[in-house]
Amino acid sequence: MIVYHGSDAIVKTPDLLHSAKRLDFGVGFYVTTVKEQAERWAKRKAAIHGKQRGFVNVYEMTLSSAQHIMDFSEGLETWIDFVCDCRNGSDEYLKYDIIKGKVANDKVFRVVDMYKRGIWDKVRAIQEIRVYKTYDQIAFISQKAIDSSLKFQKSIEVVL
Repeated sequence: MIVYHGSDAIVKTPDLLHSAKRLDFGVGFYVTTVKEQAERWAKRKAAIHGKQRGFVNVYEMTLSSAQHIMDFSEGLETWIDFVCDCRNGSDEYLKYDIIKGKVANDKVFRVVDMYKRGIWDKVRAIQEIRVYKTYDQIAFISQKAIDSSLKFQKSIEVVL
């Protein structure tokens, strides 16, 4: 399966060292099956770092039954608790090699905050979350999973 990673750099050898902290699924190397989503991220990252171009890095992804994979593709009930925990600094995500799931819109930060602080209960928080129906994210949590599952194919330049 082909997957994409949007960046302001060509990433032939993915790693965990360049990951931001407290992301939806914890520290990891994030890819998507949606090229347009990766293009959007490449442009966003390039703009943040003052660059004129970004890159969509293309990989062949091969998953193994030996990998411990958490899949949040269906429903939001367990997804919201997991995302809240990761954003709070929990290391529960380290139980997995790979985590797959939905992508929420930019208002997810507000929803997660209201839920974490107890202002909204889970039912209200789930009602407020808006996920992109066609977007997804796959987080590689361990370097071993990256090395065994992703093979760099090419990079595509994206101009802002």
